[in-house]
Amino acid sequence: MAKDHVQIFDTTLRDGEQVPGCKLNTEQKLIIAERLDLLGVDIIEAGFPVSSPGDFKSVEAIAKLVKNATVCGLTRAVENDIKVASEALKYAVRPRIHTGIGTSDSHIKFKFNSNRDAIIERAVAAVKYAKGFVEDVEFYAEDAGRTDNEYLARVCEAVIKAGATVLNIPDTTGYCLPDEYGAKIKYLKENVKGIEKAVLSCHCHNDLGLATANSIAGAINGARQIECTINGIGERAGNTSLEEVVMIMKQHPDLNIDTGVNTKLLYSTSQMVQEHMGMFVQANKAVVGSNAFAHSSGIHQDGVIKNRETYEIMDPADVGVTESAIVLTARSGRAALAYRAKNVGYELTKLELDAIYPKFLDYADTKKEVINEDIHILMEQNNIKLS
Repeated sequence: MAKDHVQIFDTTLRDGEQVPGCKLNTEQKLIIAERLDLLGVDIIEAGFPVSSPGDFKSVEAIAKLVKNATVCGLTRAVENDIKVASEALKYAVRPRIHTGIGTSDSHIKFKFNSNRDAIIERAVAAVKYAKGFVEDVEFYAEDAGRTDNEYLARVCEAVIKAGATVLNIPDTTGYCLPDEYGAKIKYLKENVKGIEKAVLSCHCHNDLGLATANSIAGAINGARQIECTINGIGERAGNTSLEEVVMIMKQHPDLNIDTGVNTKLLYSTSQMVQEHMGMFVQANKAVVGSNAFAHSSGIHQDGVIKNRETYEIMDPADVGVTESAIVLTARSGRAALAYRAKNVGYELTKLELDAIYPKFLDYADTKKEVINEDIHILMEQNNIKLS
């Protein structure tokens, strides 16, 4: 059965770059944009052109540089925003304007001091205006996660008639549960007239740690675009993590959904973004964290040494990591010590291993991690020679 393609919409350079302390200059944005294009993402959201002259310049430069991906610029449902975005995107091979407005009762009442019908009118006007500049127009219904489904369907139907090609259904506050968000996508798929003319998109935030789960639930229920960032960087607790959703689809073939991302570039791309943004991921970050393929428990180490799949559901090479790491600590067993000793040149007999293991534990209790240099010291102290 052929797999459905789920488009990857990367917003590292827009939503990710909004994070305090993560500001990038144009040169850095171009370096990352070029890598995202090489990675194989379908859409690069390059920025919010009207927000500053610098952002306009960066979006324009990225539009000139990117050869494969669609280049997207964000706007509010404001004519000047849309006009400025169209100017920044004029050099793009495949330009997209991403416009929208809040649709939850909270946004309508407190943010816009408006009403539901007036919001639909503004949404339609924005899409029609954007359509005059580009063919590919994405509409975002901000705070869709907390928007009544029946009203959200009315909004979606109206903007499709106005020419929207993509419908972004954001869980802006990261509040939805996966079954709730999946059901929302399913409801729109089944109840919006003309839905076959547009792609449903997930843009989920991570305030409760559910961004990845919600995005996958959306894709299972019919969404065919996921908006995400490298390392899950983004406002507050962040966005959906690109590397996580990509590898979930790759590792679960029965979902019959996949992406065009070259997963072997995931780790190096993560490192690049960390370096340029100065925002480093925690060691236990899924897929790209330094401990994602590291094992320090003796039971786990023994299993992985015997057969990697005992405790690893991904091949490290699939994400660009050279190999699994067997980390020696006081929790490590004999198998791990023998394995690491062999890697640095010592073929221990069973008698040698039994003799040195208690001394290794005493040594390991004084350190967080036993490194290769420590292994050589231990072997010399116990008169064990290189093989």
